[in-house]
Amino acid sequence: MSGDFSDILAISASGLKAQNQRMKIIAENVANANTTASAPGQKPYQRQVITFKKEFDKAIGAYTVKTAGVRTDNSEFAKKYDPTHPAADTQGYVLQPNVNPLIETMDMSEAGRSYQANIDVIAASRTMILKTISLLQ
Repeated sequence: MSGDFSDILAISASGLKAQNQRMKIIAENVANANTTASAPGQKPYQRQVITFKKEFDKAIGAYTVKTAGVRTDNSEFAKKYDPTHPAADTQGYVLQPNVNPLIETMDMSEAGRSYQANIDVIAASRTMILKTISLLQ
């Protein structure tokens, strides 16, 4: 029975790790939401998106979640008219990062809820383990 609990803990821990990595990427996006290029022709900061994959863990006989990598969001950059900016093109436009703070906020909220759900599973498992031990005494 203790193997079942440790399996649950391992699955939840993989979820915690994945969501923690996701939150770091989102925080990086938010921190660079206004990072433009420093010279004409250069690109501003490009939004990063983390991807996940399921991975079969032979030790526990179940799937866990892992990060598959971080990719660049290739959506278009907005343009802002600012002819005094060092990265302005010949028409005076500066490419802006493709980071939408509203989307990042929603993604962070979703990651936080998922993180909390995994913590709740760990807490419930801990309670069940303690009750099991109590019954065995």
